[in-house]
Amino acid sequence: MLPSFHNQHFLLAARPVGEIKATDFKLSEASTPEPGEGEVLLETRYLAVDPAMKGWMEARVDYVAPLNIGDVMRGNGAACVLESKHPDYPVGSLVMGPLGWRRYLVSDGNSVPLTHVPQGIDPATALNVLGITGLTAYFGIGEIGQPRAGDTVLVSGAAGATGSIAGQLARIAGARVIGIAGGADKCDWLVSELGFDGAIDYKSEDVSARVAQLCPQGVDVYFDNVGGEILDIALAALAQGARVVLCGGISRYNQTGPIPGPANYFNLVYRRARMEGFIVLDYMAQFPEAIEALSGYIRSGELRHRETVLQGFNQLPEALMNLFSGGNMGKQLVQVDTAQ
Repeated sequence: MLPSFHNQHFLLAARPVGEIKATDFKLSEASTPEPGEGEVLLETRYLAVDPAMKGWMEARVDYVAPLNIGDVMRGNGAACVLESKHPDYPVGSLVMGPLGWRRYLVSDGNSVPLTHVPQGIDPATALNVLGITGLTAYFGIGEIGQPRAGDTVLVSGAAGATGSIAGQLARIAGARVIGIAGGADKCDWLVSELGFDGAIDYKSEDVSARVAQLCPQGVDVYFDNVGGEILDIALAALAQGARVVLCGGISRYNQTGPIPGPANYFNLVYRRARMEGFIVLDYMAQFPEAIEALSGYIRSGELRHRETVLQGFNQLPEALMNLFSGGNMGKQLVQVDTAQ
């Protein structure tokens, strides 16, 4: 083992109360593991941060096992194989999977499920478009939203990792796409680079008035990443037979105490609409076909993307806090400083 391999983990030190703080994490020194027969040693190159992490930290979600105090922070990442005793993962291979916030780890390909980064796609792009957020957009739009040519699709959190992909997939399906985002730069990116038909800046515009202006025939598909007031506005603007995709609720993640439900929910009855939540893990059996389809869109240039990247392993807590303050455009990543 080379002495320059310096392993570290980030552990959960405290459950967040309100906003995430740096003191909710502990940076821990760790030994660098050696691969046994049928295993590989992985060096983490990129780690992704996602809004769902806050729910894991608070232990208030039940679709995965709780994250306990002292556990290594969960998270998806991309890594390079440094040593290999496994025929499917030769030295130099680039792989991605649920690595956790660790510099080095070992896997047999199943203990930490590994997927090869597709040929010709860099790891940062793979973690973005082919990672959990891209897959969430793919199944949320394709399986639940099901936009048709000529539909009007409204996406909240549209400049984030999931929203930006969801909106483009709706555009590829032939729909008109309107995005809601925070700030002029984000709104300009949606229209000028991603091909959205319009954008609404919730920080400076009257969202309700702008939705009425840009969606005069109503909203056929609403892809919700935000919840709260924006969800209520979208529900008031539904077209007949609309589909509401409940993906995330970032507006409520820092709230404490009881969280009110949408006041306009009964418009689902008036418009004969449906509102459905989902967890992307329900579609794991279909991940390979989704990755193949999304890879094709990347290679053809039909699907564009952006990553906000902080440099250095110790920036992971800052990156997660940045996500909740709206400081990212596209996918929030950390590029890990490595020994090589």
